[in-house]
Amino acid sequence: MLAMEGCSSLLAMGKSRKEFCTTMTICVLFLFSLFLLFSVTGCRPLVNAFAFHPNSRGVIAASELPAGVEEMAVVAEDGVRLMSLYLASNKSKKLVIYFHGNAGSVYGRLSDLQRLHAVGVSVIGVSYRGYGKSEGRPSERGLYRDGRAVLNHAVEHLGFKKEDIILFGRSIGTTVAVHTAQDEVIDGLVLVSPLTRGQEVFEKGILRLLAPLAGRAFDNMSKMKRIRSRLLVVHGTDDGLIPLWMGEKIFESAQVEKQLVKIEGAGHNDLSSFEAGYWGPVLGFVLKQQQGQPTP
Repeated sequence: MLAMEGCSSLLAMGKSRKEFCTTMTICVLFLFSLFLLFSVTGCRPLVNAFAFHPNSRGVIAASELPAGVEEMAVVAEDGVRLMSLYLASNKSKKLVIYFHGNAGSVYGRLSDLQRLHAVGVSVIGVSYRGYGKSEGRPSERGLYRDGRAVLNHAVEHLGFKKEDIILFGRSIGTTVAVHTAQDEVIDGLVLVSPLTRGQEVFEKGILRLLAPLAGRAFDNMSKMKRIRSRLLVVHGTDDGLIPLWMGEKIFESAQVEKQLVKIEGAGHNDLSSFEAGYWGPVLGFVLKQQQGQPTP
């Protein structure tokens, strides 16, 4: 009797162990499958959480904006209402559409918009969804919709021609500029401190363990072959956030007329303070686009 009970216990233990091993195998395979999935597609909520840092500090009331600066409402294809800044000019038929970095708001870039406007072109400072006075929440896909919406608005409602439009992106704004510029015959593309892809930005920072979860997020590299306009890339040699080699890779991958400007000693956020090194090439590029095309 005792022998039979012992055999039954051993059989039960064996069955439980087998079930446990089977369950563990399924769990490991499931987790591995998730890892592979996120490595390819990316964990978008996680990426978005680390990528975007909007705040309301520095937002200016419409009644307090400087002369010549007005707010401009644009509705994206998914119904999100964006409130950007528009600096019109009657001195040129050219337009610069400016996509800022991942922190703050477009109001904090007003001095850059005014500097571009001072050479006689019209300027739109894009306020992404969730930033400044724009509705919604920021996401990679959402920002791409915002870029497309503003370009379409400039053509369909403001009367600009695409061949007279320069797209200008800075930092994460370069991903919006590149995405919007794909296959478009525009006047030019300016990329300041461009990243190659989100995963490579993660790999060099304190979040390197999360890099595989970035998947193909913010992938500028794969899109550069579809750029049709002339290109200016500007990068600081001491950029600790998006290193110089990323700007160099972006530049090398472009198959168009192009120029690379390396600003010695410049970091990520102080480029505008390098008067000749930064503004000289940037404004020269904008003005060069106007040569041979006088204002009617």
